[in-house]
Amino acid sequence: MRTASRRQRAVRWLLASALLQLAAPAFAEAPPARWVSAGGALSEWVVALGGEERLVAVDSTSRHLPSLQALPVIGYQRQLAAEGILALAPDLLLGTEEMGPLPVLAQLRAAGVQVEVLPATVELAVLQGNLQRLGELLGQPQKGRQAAQAFAQRLQDQQAWIARAAQQQSAPGVLLLLGHAGASPLAAGQGTLGDWLISQSGGRNLVDHQSYKALSVESLVALDPEVLLIADRSLQGESAREALLQQNPALAGTRAVREGRVLLVDPTLLTGGLGPRLPDQLAVLAAAFYPASPPIVAEASNQP
Repeated sequence: MRTASRRQRAVRWLLASALLQLAAPAFAEAPPARWVSAGGALSEWVVALGGEERLVAVDSTSRHLPSLQALPVIGYQRQLAAEGILALAPDLLLGTEEMGPLPVLAQLRAAGVQVEVLPATVELAVLQGNLQRLGELLGQPQKGRQAAQAFAQRLQDQQAWIARAAQQQSAPGVLLLLGHAGASPLAAGQGTLGDWLISQSGGRNLVDHQSYKALSVESLVALDPEVLLIADRSLQGESAREALLQQNPALAGTRAVREGRVLLVDPTLLTGGLGPRLPDQLAVLAAAFYPASPPIVAEASNQP
């Protein structure tokens, strides 16, 4: 009888443990409901991972997707104001280490807002960690892992295409200029997302300085890029090209301008780390860098 009683208690204990494990998700803390996101790449990843309904506001670099354009704007990610954000009653402020200023972040934390600061380092391993964290915040970590794997696979496929294309053509010398209405452009140097775009697309960055740096027009002309990339924060399309040449007419003598190899890059791609649109931009640039090879994807034959 005692043996039977012990067995019955053991069975009841096992059943209770199993029921608690099954019920655990129901008792787990719910993910933050109201999100404010500062940083274009992170905001677009939130949408890509299915968390768009949680967003109640974004910063000025997060305006590419039409759905995000309908949300309130909290200003530029480096110049946030606590009052405007607190008025939205957010549970979570999401951003990268580019977000600030620091006293504002401290004020938001003191007010009870969960502030998530993720690294913006331009490395695949960093992106994988960020996506894992975003998945956890959304309560769906598997989605973050799947997105990271898909992104890495696209980069791997593109690098294989570039390796084949480079057997028939040498890597072109490239400059990426970031500016406002063509004035005082900054050349993307080593360690920047602009430099990553150039190298991942199979080009050679012609400058070796760090970060973004202003160069004289004479220095830009002397570099004589084969391909010129323009990221203008004020103008788009042909207006950006015309403004750059109007403000810097000597650039008309470079090979890139003479041969019509001047391409546009959306400046919001250059903030907040690696974003979900970058593989498409890489395909466009790689096709322009290696025009003799068939584009890696159909979209790559179109101007960005």
